[in-house]
Amino acid sequence: EMVDALDRGWRAAPGLKRVTGEARDLFRRPLLADELARFDAVVIDPPRAGAEAQMAELARARVPVIAHVSCNPLTFARDARQLCEAGYRLDRLRVVDQFRWSVHTELVAGFRLGAG
Repeated sequence: EMVDALDRGWRAAPGLKRVTGEARDLFRRPLLADELARFDAVVIDPPRAGAEAQMAELARARVPVIAHVSCNPLTFARDARQLCEAGYRLDRLRVVDQFRWSVHTELVAGFRLGAG
């Protein structure tokens, strides 16, 4: 229902660019650089093990903007390094304490290609 509502809302609002999305198991079927290159931005929220192989494809695709959500600071650092070494700049980083009675947090980061 929500996807249908979003689609109806987009059609009713003049001057907006349509946004599309896809959910996919990246361990079973990773996105390749040529698939990723058509996107203006990518949001990635990998499991605790991170997204090492997928980050390599993202870096090769040269997607202009990447939003990365992570529940593991160690794998985030490893994956973020790949992007930075490929010419991305860490534009912003926030720690989200959404599990109030737990030691676990989420990291939310924005990367831009070739920015500064």
